[in-house]
Amino acid sequence: MQGKGVTPPASNPAPVPATDDEIREKYLERAIRELNRLTQELQECRECPRGQLLPVLGSGHPQADILMVKHAPRPSEIEEGVAFYGRSGTALMKSLKRLDIDPLAVYGTVCVKCPVLDPVMADPACVHRLVEELTIVAPRIVVVMGPEALAVLNDLDLPARHDLTDTVGTIQRLTPAIDALYVPNIDDSLDEEGAKRRFWNAFRVLGQWWEELPPY
Repeated sequence: MQGKGVTPPASNPAPVPATDDEIREKYLERAIRELNRLTQELQECRECPRGQLLPVLGSGHPQADILMVKHAPRPSEIEEGVAFYGRSGTALMKSLKRLDIDPLAVYGTVCVKCPVLDPVMADPACVHRLVEELTIVAPRIVVVMGPEALAVLNDLDLPARHDLTDTVGTIQRLTPAIDALYVPNIDDSLDEEGAKRRFWNAFRVLGQWWEELPPY
């Protein structure tokens, strides 16, 4: 007989994660579900005039410490439907290796996910879904590539967001929980030696940030 005012126990109580590893696993599972949901919504979206082409999606660890974002995809990324596929991705992998940064700690995406003829044709509401991606992945730092991506980040409705400057190679604060590093656009830095040096000089600051990152 149940005493008055006493709530009966659930017949099948959900198990509560008991260790840090179990808690991280639960967060990872949730991030994967939410990214899959976002992917489906983006693929079904018809707000941008992309015709039959599929959107270019982010790729990498669903809970990456480092999120890299540039403004719009290039043809190789549009063909594969994956951000940073092709030359830019290869160059970034080499750069990460030089900095001893684990590629599994990185997630890459684009602001304009729909392969439109001109990025200005993308619906602003679609571009601003980058907020959802940032919220799901919850990185510790965002590497912002190029002035167009910087303008998008400075227009996002993120809680307690700080405006970023175009100061190249300097760690800034995007939100109380997320740092930011502004670097040149990787796509504009692949063919000319001076542009390569400017990108590397800015990007290698990420290595210093990574070395100082406290352990979990």
